[in-house]
Amino acid sequence: MLIDMASLNSSEVYHLMTQTIVPRPVAWVLTQHQNAHYNLAPYSYFNAVSSEPPLLMYSAGKKPNGEIKDSIANFNYQQKCVVHIASAQQINQMQQSANSLPADESEIEHYNIELADFDGFELPRVKACPIAFGCELYQTTEIGDKPQTLVFVEIKQIYIADEVISLDDKQRLKTDVLKIDPIARLGGREYASLKEILVPKI
Repeated sequence: MLIDMASLNSSEVYHLMTQTIVPRPVAWVLTQHQNAHYNLAPYSYFNAVSSEPPLLMYSAGKKPNGEIKDSIANFNYQQKCVVHIASAQQINQMQQSANSLPADESEIEHYNIELADFDGFELPRVKACPIAFGCELYQTTEIGDKPQTLVFVEIKQIYIADEVISLDDKQRLKTDVLKIDPIARLGGREYASLKEILVPKI
């Protein structure tokens, strides 16, 4: 099958891209609202984009009513965020947090998500997540005909759960990805977890 992208409308393009660009990592992003509560939302248009400086990027569309997402609006009040790598055990809470709530309501409270102090960082982290990046806003850019907001954040510090780290034979930090068991986004409401690590024999 050969598909001409110009023949598709925007929802068809989104559907096709998310069915074929798989798996995708998921950023579970915590920001702070001006009323001091915390917003938490997942984004699967997400990845690392630079190491000097250490930058992450996620892309956010608009709410169904056309307003910008809370995790973007909150940067007007607090230019910090925590980007989490959630494990497969957290899939239900993560999916629930994708639901649209009024800006003055918190997904943390609504879905009973436990937080923990992020030592040395201004915002807390989701306690059960094995990886969390304390980040500062670097840049936002509007892109596309139906504008998406590209958010670039600079990693200031990283939390890694003790049970998922060790040292390799060169005494460098090594994570056990199977213990992290990160959520991978597929198409629609489908996700995957890691069951095997493949190493090329070359």
